Amino acid sequence: MREYPGSVFLADCPARLAIEIIADKWAVVVLFALSREACRHGELVDLIGGVSRKVLTQTLRRLQGYGLVDRHAGAGRTDYALTDLGRTLVEPIAVLTEWAHEHGASVAEFQESRTG
Repeated sequence: MREYPGSVFLADCPARLAIEIIADKWAVVVLFALSREACRHGELVDLIGGVSRKVLTQTLRRLQGYGLVDRHAGAGRTDYALTDLGRTLVEPIAVLTEWAHEHGASVAEFQESRTG
């Protein structure tokens, strides 16, 4: 693993901010959805099960504010797409998604064994 100056344990470390951004569950799901293609708000609501319109709007605005998502409005249509910076997260999110597919059942089984 490569060493970087600063520490994610320090409050003013830029890496810590980046980790906090992607630690939000809806942020990662929205970024992953947009990694396929630009989408309209309603398309994202339909694609992402369990997210409310309000939470999706807040998430998209937050991701726009960090420079990860662009909002393109025109001709009666508004689309959301990843920026160049947002696209740099596609591969890491794909790796996490693969891990989730491979180990999600084990995590769920562990939780059930602790509560049952």
